Amino acid sequence: MEKAIFSKVDLNNVNSYLANEYLDCVKDLIEIDDVHKLKDFSQHLKTSRFQHSLNVSYYSFLLARKFHLDAYSTARAGLLHDLYFYDWREKDTRPMEGRHCSIHPQIALENAKKATKINHVMEDCIVHHMWPMTIHCPKTKEGWIVQAVDKYCAISEMMLQSGRRIKTSQIAFYFMAIISVIR
Repeated sequence: MEKAIFSKVDLNNVNSYLANEYLDCVKDLIEIDDVHKLKDFSQHLKTSRFQHSLNVSYYSFLLARKFHLDAYSTARAGLLHDLYFYDWREKDTRPMEGRHCSIHPQIALENAKKATKINHVMEDCIVHHMWPMTIHCPKTKEGWIVQAVDKYCAISEMMLQSGRRIKTSQIAFYFMAIISVIR
């Protein structure tokens, strides 16, 4: 398994307490074929949908843990929030009509329900992760975390690969400004 973007924690390190705690939340999901299929889809430039979902999952887990929220459900929802199997850039491949940012959370939720048991926190995180591009905002603190981390990861992934020079501290500053909303 790969590391999350900017992370110093090797998720393969069995001696890392943090890696083990995170993997205890998601290891059964990582084994699911549909989650593995996300490696075949590009999400942001050269970042696979799996890597993007891992990034969102790991950093959402860390924040939920820090704020003493449901880190388990948050990590799982982060990994499943983009569980859909079409190229979002091509309208021809979409399974239903509508704007991608509106339809893919519903598709991801249905796919997640087929893969594992979904609780109300996970459902909120998955369905509302595209706010504010959709009209419905998250109802749980964990949902606010996942939607904010999703934006942070998307920006980080694109900026890192675009050739633009941006300091990690600048991205972290932006991210912390977003996170302050959940306090």
